[in-house]
Amino acid sequence: MLARASVTRRYRLSNHVLSGHLQATLQQGRHATTEQAPLKRTPLHDFHVAQGGKMVEFAGWSMPVQYKDSHISSHLHTRHQCSAFDVSHMLQTKVYGKDRVKFIESLIVGDIAELKDNQGTLSLFTNAKGGIMDDLIVTKTDQGYLYVVSNAGCADKDSAHMKAKLQEFKVAGHDVDLEYLEESLIALQGPSMAGVLQEGVSDDLNKLTFMSSVLTPVFGIRGCRVTRCGYTGEDGVEISVPPGSVIALMERLLACSQVKLAGLGARDSLRLEAGLCLYGNDIDETTTPVEASLVWTIGKRRRQARDFPGADIIIPQIKAKTQRKRVGLISTGPPIRQHTPILSLDGRIIGEVTSGCPSPCLKQNVAMGYVETSFSKLGTHIQVEVRKKFVPAVISKMPFVPTNYYTGY
Repeated sequence: MLARASVTRRYRLSNHVLSGHLQATLQQGRHATTEQAPLKRTPLHDFHVAQGGKMVEFAGWSMPVQYKDSHISSHLHTRHQCSAFDVSHMLQTKVYGKDRVKFIESLIVGDIAELKDNQGTLSLFTNAKGGIMDDLIVTKTDQGYLYVVSNAGCADKDSAHMKAKLQEFKVAGHDVDLEYLEESLIALQGPSMAGVLQEGVSDDLNKLTFMSSVLTPVFGIRGCRVTRCGYTGEDGVEISVPPGSVIALMERLLACSQVKLAGLGARDSLRLEAGLCLYGNDIDETTTPVEASLVWTIGKRRRQARDFPGADIIIPQIKAKTQRKRVGLISTGPPIRQHTPILSLDGRIIGEVTSGCPSPCLKQNVAMGYVETSFSKLGTHIQVEVRKKFVPAVISKMPFVPTNYYTGY
């Protein structure tokens, strides 16, 4: 117990559970200011402040990085019970029209046509050079539209990209339209999620498997969409809810003793343990899906048709080795951070860390980054340079902590 307490104290005092720009944001100031352009606020902003949320700037929004509990406490509570995250800053879009599937497939690598009704998939916006413009989830609903959720940090870029393609489609006589939603979005994540949420929905959650979605009242609130997905590696859902009802829903969820609020700090360390990419850190427009180890997002039919942006660059990379590859790393000692150089045992720079933090579950440092492909084999011993010192590390399988996505009985 003493050793565990000392580790907990170290995490609490040092922001070590934050990676990349989240750590930098917290160091610059614990509270969002209005010195720059006014930050956007979610409908839960005042609720977060009242609950003791420490607000910081993130992607142009004022968001809670943590609450009264430490980052590590929130992280472990999510792994063991259940946490509620405000993710209303994400961009939610509906795509209508008989050509909606053709439209979205002209922008992404996924096979949306072969999805079942109310089934979704993670996909990627790609550019003509094969670079990743953003990652997103596309759900093929049975209500006559596609439901798309993409990143807050790319919202302006994504919406402009979709609008430009929309105009192109309309000029060509295709039937498609876009609607950007004002709905709030709550992520309820953790092994206790199903037990907590089942009390508030009439649908049997045992039938709602990973990456499937349903329209249903939630604790009496109508107009909600519940999608079984998340960004923590745990069983979870994202609930799209009318903004006027989101506080009532959050209060109802928190009335359950198993549910606590969690912020960006825990969300970042949870996703890193789960081996999930953060756009702008681990993937960007200079990264191809093959380099990022995201080939599985490219549908088989799409590979054969080569009909997505950048296909002429991406498809040949699938068969031939790329010069670099995204990998996982584990080390002990000082934490590895974004932009940390990765070196071979003889001291040659072979890559760079893109995200890293101490793992609250493993009590080791976990990171991901890009290395020369010849060094990407699991178990390869390498070094990282931390504060001008060489620290031993090993190429490791991701996720670092086993995922618990619900795939059925």
